[in-house]
Amino acid sequence: MNKSGIISEEDLLKPQNMIRLYSRGAFPMADDSGKINWYLPEVRTIIPLMEFNIPRSLKKFMKRTDYEYRFNFNQLEVIKQCAQRESTWISEKLIDAYKNLINFNYLHSVEVYQSNRLIGGLYGIAYKGAFFGESMFSLVSQASKCALVKLIERLTYNNYSVLDVQFQTEHLKMFGAREISFDEFYELLLVAYKSETSF
Repeated sequence: MNKSGIISEEDLLKPQNMIRLYSRGAFPMADDSGKINWYLPEVRTIIPLMEFNIPRSLKKFMKRTDYEYRFNFNQLEVIKQCAQRESTWISEKLIDAYKNLINFNYLHSVEVYQSNRLIGGLYGIAYKGAFFGESMFSLVSQASKCALVKLIERLTYNNYSVLDVQFQTEHLKMFGAREISFDEFYELLLVAYKSETSF
């Protein structure tokens, strides 16, 4: 915090402050100038972990594919792959902040490999019974969707109650993602925080 009482961007990116902001429902994004802003949209998208859907065609694909799945094997590379796009909100400064969350065991990844090559995955922040999905990538057909299936399976197995995916997309809609008000979202978080679980 500086002399004017305003918390600096650097302070906001300290692990304890990032987790505090995530726990209140906020998430960071860097703008084109590299400045990192925190957002609290009035409408939030979740995948209900008691009512999710896995498309039948995707189930068939996963049964016949040779993809291999790993958790937290190379979180940093997943983040960097997610940032490899024409326009990205994942700046170098944000990547550095995510490194600290990895060190404190808050940031987790689901990784998809083919012939030992990373071809897709996703990452997010876990806090008590809530998982805040951040980004995913795919270098090969269906890889990111397969990663999402594995994430849902792991969260349900470990008794998580909230899977936040921030914004609705056609990609997520097929998994049962739905939009809710921020007030409803925050009530779900309060319930999730009553449980202690581990990714």
